[in-house]
Amino acid sequence: MSKYLDRHRKPPSQTWRTFLENHVKNLVAVDFFTVPTLRFQVLYVFLVLAHERRRILHFGVTAHPTAEWTTQQLREAFPWDTAPRYLLRDRDRIFGDAFSKQVQDMALQELLSAPRSPWQRAYVDL
Repeated sequence: MSKYLDRHRKPPSQTWRTFLENHVKNLVAVDFFTVPTLRFQVLYVFLVLAHERRRILHFGVTAHPTAEWTTQQLREAFPWDTAPRYLLRDRDRIFGDAFSKQVQDMALQELLSAPRSPWQRAYVDL
């Protein structure tokens, strides 16, 4: 019976590391980090990082981040159709529906890292 079964198996899907190596030129990551001030306030920094050379493409600072502000920062980071193909981000709620809609409008493919997996965004997750 086994001689009649199809022995052709699909190759396994690529690993996360393989994906990054294959698409590093078209991949950016975005995230927030906080900065305490001398007056004991907290500032939020939105960072856009190109993975190819680990270069900061854009950053914005605010005391009160909103989804609309974050969406505007994304627009400013990639003017005139200069957006890459892939955008890597975490599952933070600050990236709301407006942000996801803007990502789609810019023809970016949004990649969400796995929950509680900061090593998938090691260069941008501070």
